[in-house]
Amino acid sequence: MLRKIITIAEEKCNGCGVCVPECHEGALQIIDGKARLISDLFCDGLGACIGFCPEDALKIEEREAEPYDERKVMEYIVKGGRNVIKAHLEHLRDHKEFQFLAEAIDYLQDKGMEVPLEKVESEEHANAPNCGCSGSAPKTFNSNFDETFEEGTRQSHLTHWPIQLHLVNPNAGYFQNSDLLLAADCCGFSIPDFHKEFLKGKTLSIACPKLDSNKQAYLDKLVIMINESNIKSLTVLIMQVPCCSGLFQLAQTALEMSQREIPLNVKVIGIDGTVLKDVQVS
Repeated sequence: MLRKIITIAEEKCNGCGVCVPECHEGALQIIDGKARLISDLFCDGLGACIGFCPEDALKIEEREAEPYDERKVMEYIVKGGRNVIKAHLEHLRDHKEFQFLAEAIDYLQDKGMEVPLEKVESEEHANAPNCGCSGSAPKTFNSNFDETFEEGTRQSHLTHWPIQLHLVNPNAGYFQNSDLLLAADCCGFSIPDFHKEFLKGKTLSIACPKLDSNKQAYLDKLVIMINESNIKSLTVLIMQVPCCSGLFQLAQTALEMSQREIPLNVKVIGIDGTVLKDVQVS
């Protein structure tokens, strides 16, 4: 995939190693007297190491690279102990990489380890619980419910079953030449007119980018839908919480891996059911 990543001008690098401790992800090492990027997977592309190079040998470039993998980074980070973990979490927080921060905290909690982060300084994370994920923060809001709008029987626009991405057959006939709506699980419960406003005229698949574990299977199915089922367009419907953006990233990766180009649209839904963002990506 195309993303921002560190590049090192070998002719400028004097091997001083000043940049290495500033890369909390462990992407840089001194090998044969030069700073080397040891893995695309470890470089987050935020450039925390750049300002510490006395020879101006480090720069950010945009190129094809393996996707950054926070859980693989955490496997390396935890070996450094509490202070290294804390520095990494603060690094993600300070650069407002809240999705990666949530993944890092989830990793620590899965391992039964301490989360050495005192504060997540973000307006949208201000009320988040100790897990650091605003998507889990309790909120209340006025629904302004008016029964006069609830008259009559609503029509379902669902055309097939199953709909969970884990269960669907990507070669099923109903996907052939269809417009696919890939929706986060919570969207259907948050949007009052989900069927009428978003599902009408589309096939549907749902998934949760935070709780569903087999992301590779999801990716494989989306690629098949694009390449073999010839879906005409892909609309991604996600909630405003940070972890939900993983579903959009999954769709982008599937398009990059596929052999066809189709329109990609992302719609971000607020927890009150309103559309916060509607972007045609490609």
